[in-house]
Amino acid sequence: MRKTLLAAAAMALVLGPAQAADEVTLQLKWVTQGQFAGYYVAQDKGFYDEEDLDVTIKPGGPDIAPPQVIVGGGADVIVDWMPSALASRERGVPLVNIAQPFKKSGMMLTCLKETGITKPEDFRGRTLGVWFFGNEYPFLSWMSQLGIPTDGSENGVTVLKQGFNVDPLLQKQADCISTMTYNEYWQVIDAGIPEEELIVFKYEEQGSATLEDGLYVLEKNLEDPAFVDKMARFVRASMKGWEYARENPDEAADIVLENDATGAQTEKHQRRMVREINKLTEDTDGTLELEDYQRTVMTLLSGGSDPVITREPEGATSTVVTDKM
Repeated sequence: MRKTLLAAAAMALVLGPAQAADEVTLQLKWVTQGQFAGYYVAQDKGFYDEEDLDVTIKPGGPDIAPPQVIVGGGADVIVDWMPSALASRERGVPLVNIAQPFKKSGMMLTCLKETGITKPEDFRGRTLGVWFFGNEYPFLSWMSQLGIPTDGSENGVTVLKQGFNVDPLLQKQADCISTMTYNEYWQVIDAGIPEEELIVFKYEEQGSATLEDGLYVLEKNLEDPAFVDKMARFVRASMKGWEYARENPDEAADIVLENDATGAQTEKHQRRMVREINKLTEDTDGTLELEDYQRTVMTLLSGGSDPVITREPEGATSTVVTDKM
């Protein structure tokens, strides 16, 4: 017995202490749902473990602003929409996009056909539900491009500050509301309004789409090679999670549900959401395409007298992470 213990002690001295996995805290933009399936899948299937990472995923919510969380030291990396991230950067929060898992935008306005709205020009004189907390930027840019004021004037639109639900449309408080292809649109249908009674205007099809759900870190951290290496492993494992979600959407949705501590999500809605989300993550390895970035910047700069950003950003993106993948 004594020889065994001595042998074990000697082996421990040779091998040295076990190295702990590198910790990463990810702050999501919204609550636990299929929108973030790739990250939960990567955690559940051990893809982060394979990269020697210990990842903590923090859900978001209506009172959580990811840029504020990362500045306060509550996260290493955040999920945010590029309009919000660039606006934050211009205000002094040095966010940098290191990867772009979402290739396409899922944002749109959904209107009741009975309103008579058939084209964007018909928005004049109407009430439109708009999300805020950074989500209003693509809408404001779109209206500016159309030359439609958002001041409630007769020739403009009245902006209804929309909660994160579809009540304004159901209660006919608004002619159109903000919806995502993977979430609120289906809530409207589940509430009893069939698709044939709706008309949608996708930002992608209107030429005003901006990038959503990118991964952002603080600029100073990219000066640390160890941090860059850790993020490269994190992004690589996350994209593996997204690939798995596309190949196994129902299992991915079930994993999301297992991580929903609130129990507020339903299997039907999450499985449908993951399938819609998968359409937005296709054809990308997570690398930000320069053309997509420039389109977003130009959209945000075209805000007329009240642009989302007032000058073209410098240093807002970096390929140092995806170059290592």
